[in-house]
Amino acid sequence: MTPTDAGATTVSAPTVRSGEDTLELRVPTELLALLAEADLLDSPATWGPATTPAGRFELAPVRLDRDLALLTRWMNDPAVAAFWHLTGSHQVTAAHVRAQLEGDGRSIPCLGLLDGTPMSYWEVYRADLDPLARHYPARPHDTGLHLLIGEAADRGRGLGAVLLRAAADLVLDNRPRCTRVVAEPDVRNTASVSAFLSSGFRLSAELDLPDKRAALMVRERALRTLL
Repeated sequence: MTPTDAGATTVSAPTVRSGEDTLELRVPTELLALLAEADLLDSPATWGPATTPAGRFELAPVRLDRDLALLTRWMNDPAVAAFWHLTGSHQVTAAHVRAQLEGDGRSIPCLGLLDGTPMSYWEVYRADLDPLARHYPARPHDTGLHLLIGEAADRGRGLGAVLLRAAADLVLDNRPRCTRVVAEPDVRNTASVSAFLSSGFRLSAELDLPDKRAALMVRERALRTLL
């Protein structure tokens, strides 16, 4: 790795040879991260908004410098903590999110904005490249969703189902290689399972995962207009 004049880190790509000429390509690591995200998840930041009965919904990739305090507060809400298990200081939340931000792009943490207001947290991930794929017959480009609604006032009034349908539609509209959207909420989280069922997902199986017994929820592209 070699710093450029601007101070950005670069990675040397393989040398290209043509006759006696030699060309060494250097790609900034920031660009590599964007390329990885585009290849793995087709850049959720560019998916744009969806119109829902509850308002204008969009996914905005998390920025820790801007969003950490809000996410930490949400993670320490007892209703969230019961299933996310990320209570503690901002360092606990930061470590969880940073592992994705500094990873290879197969999982992207996002804020869910409703009419411009952050009110939910999402993780959009390549389920076929996730450890989850060891537990079900994954297909290439299966895309997974994790979701929590951050504010107590937004829970219990059907928003989860509305937003899940919108998020799944955004995935299917923007990821043409993805034939289905999947999720694996804890079977004890009946409110979450109900929201998935109400948003066009079906219960495919129950899975024994290392940290929970999960309901495998699936929304098929082929059935999206029927459910």
